[in-house]
Amino acid sequence: MFQESHYDCLVIGGGFFGSILASELAGQGYRAVLCEKEDGLLQRASYANQARVHNGYHYPRSVLTALRSRVNFPRFTSEFQPAIVSDFRKLYAVPRRFSKVSARQFRLFMERIGAPISRATASEVKLFNSELIEDVFGVVEYAFDAVRLLAICEERLHRAGVEIQTRTRVESVHAAEGGLRVVCTSDGDHTEVHARRVLNCAYSQINELLDHSGLPMIRLKHELTELALIEPPPELRQAGVTVMCGPFFSCMPFPAKGLHTLSHVRYTPHATWQDGTGPYTNAHDWFAAAPRRSRFPHMIRDAARYLPCLGRSTHRESLWEVKTVLPQSEGDDSRPILFRRDHGVPGLTCILGGKIDNIYDAVAEFTVDAALP
Repeated sequence: MFQESHYDCLVIGGGFFGSILASELAGQGYRAVLCEKEDGLLQRASYANQARVHNGYHYPRSVLTALRSRVNFPRFTSEFQPAIVSDFRKLYAVPRRFSKVSARQFRLFMERIGAPISRATASEVKLFNSELIEDVFGVVEYAFDAVRLLAICEERLHRAGVEIQTRTRVESVHAAEGGLRVVCTSDGDHTEVHARRVLNCAYSQINELLDHSGLPMIRLKHELTELALIEPPPELRQAGVTVMCGPFFSCMPFPAKGLHTLSHVRYTPHATWQDGTGPYTNAHDWFAAAPRRSRFPHMIRDAARYLPCLGRSTHRESLWEVKTVLPQSEGDDSRPILFRRDHGVPGLTCILGGKIDNIYDAVAEFTVDAALP
């Protein structure tokens, strides 16, 4: 199973965050192993999301998140250029009613953080229902191809010499001399290895490890989510649209499938629950047992009120996954990094990123943490 019995660093979770952090550590000369319970890397939340590369526009009520997006955007799009798709026009529209920001506030906020913004063309404005939409803006925002992003991550891990263990579940961690004793299972076989540091990057499964290890759980909110994959009408095939910020929905290119995603603030979440307020519920077990009845008809009916041509879209399939956020982010829709050093036991760091493109904040935090002595 494992190639060695002792590692400098063991990373739990082969999503984008875990993969990049493992390759960064190995690139610094540390012996690193990456453990993923699925058959491959970037198979779950790193794939089943809206594939948006943020540039600040999504967060007009959180200056910090918006500014971090602006800082990370050029670096991310340059560093992962083979996976970046930019050949579409991105529009943000602000409703006249029930929005938490006005069109003027939205524009001034983006100018303040230095995000490129201009009023949409007359033909673009005509796509929207003027009775419900106050104004429409053209912005600079891209998408990523999750399949190409996986290829980049795999190449980096290979080049850095990271040992990859798929179909491997990390059951628990325990204090040991010089680091942590890590109990794992793979195909029913139990193995114990030693690691000086463990990075828990398991996203919606972060608390599973903590619960099994007898450590304090972290308050996390989970949502069972549905992203509809659609063929948009001709007017939107080379466009992405987001309607802010209250009656929210978004239609974005999803390059990995050659389709668009459609999400809706009311209908994308099918159920919600929280960790840290009672007995632990395994998010993936809950997800596997949950019924899946598409709400696409509700999504499209409401979205077409604001953008009538969207009503001519064709629903092809839906992406279902667990989305995990920090409960304290509910008020301003911010997406800070969760970074808990030595959580419950020295050497264990728990990391949760709300957006793929804020990976640099996690890398910077772990550098500040003086990763290994």
